[in-house]
Amino acid sequence: MAAIIEVRDLVKQYRGVRAVDGVSFGIEPGTCFGLLGPNGAGKTTTVEMLEGIQAPTSGAVLFQGRPLDAQFRLEAGIMFQSTALQEFITVRETLELFAHFYPRTADIEQLIEKCNLASFLDRDTRRLSGGQRQRLLLAIALVNDPAVVFLDEPTTGLDPQARRNLWHLVEEITEQGKTVILTTHYMEEAYVLCDEIAIMDRGRIVTQGSPKGLLAAHFGDQVVELPLEAVPAGLPLEHLVCGASVQILTHDVEQTVRTLLAHGVALGGLKVRERTLDDLFLELTGKELRG
Repeated sequence: MAAIIEVRDLVKQYRGVRAVDGVSFGIEPGTCFGLLGPNGAGKTTTVEMLEGIQAPTSGAVLFQGRPLDAQFRLEAGIMFQSTALQEFITVRETLELFAHFYPRTADIEQLIEKCNLASFLDRDTRRLSGGQRQRLLLAIALVNDPAVVFLDEPTTGLDPQARRNLWHLVEEITEQGKTVILTTHYMEEAYVLCDEIAIMDRGRIVTQGSPKGLLAAHFGDQVVELPLEAVPAGLPLEHLVCGASVQILTHDVEQTVRTLLAHGVALGGLKVRERTLDDLFLELTGKELRG
C-alpha cells in the first residue's frame, strides 16, 4: 500500500547542530504511527516538519506523493500539546468558530457525539476540566474531517480514566480510515494505540516496526521482580537494583525460581512480567536524564 505520508532524508539544522539527521520513513493510510524518543531526540522538530510548521534544512515530506501544499493544510488536523482557546465563549461556539476556517467540515453534531461533548456544550472554555479540554481539542483537530490527524502528547496530565477515554476515541478515528501520527511519553499508550512506532534518539531513528514485533526482535527473556529486602547478598543470579526492587532477566523462569528457593529467598512479593516498550526505550536510548 502506498504511503500517505513519506519522509525522505529529512534534516533540520540549528546553528550547526543537527536536530534531525537524515530521517526517512513512510506512514500507511488508516494506521496509527507513533514517534517516540527522549527529550531532545528530535521528534518534536520532525513532527513540526511533517505538519508543515517548520521547513526542513534538506530532504522532503510528501503527502499523497506531493510536497506539502495548501491542499495538505485542508486535509490535516492537529491537536497541539498546548493550545490557547478563545475565552468567554462556549464549547459549541468554539467548534463553530474553527469550522468556519475550512471549506469542508465534519458534521458538528456527530463530532459532539463522537468526542462526548454534549454534557458541557454550553460551558465557557475557561471552566473545562483537563479531560474535557482534551476532548474539545481533539474535536477541533477533527473539525475539517481530515485525512491525517497529528496528536502531540494528547493525554499528558490526564487521570487514568480520562486517558483511557481518549485512547478509545483515537481507536475510533483509525477505524474510520483516518491516519494518526502520535507523539507520547507513555509507552503503554504507544503499545495500545500504534500499529507502528519509530524511536528516535539524537536526531536519528534507532528502530522502527510494530510494538509486538520490536519486542520479539529485541528480547527473548522475561523479568522476575522481587522486593529488595527479600534478596540476600551474594545471590548467584545477575540482577539489577531498581529503587526498592530487584530485577532478574531470565530465559528460564522455573530455573530462576528454583535457584531463589535454594538460597532461602521468600517468594511472597515475586512478580514475573514480559518485556515492555519501557524496557526497549531504555535499552535503545539509555537511562540518563535528558534536559
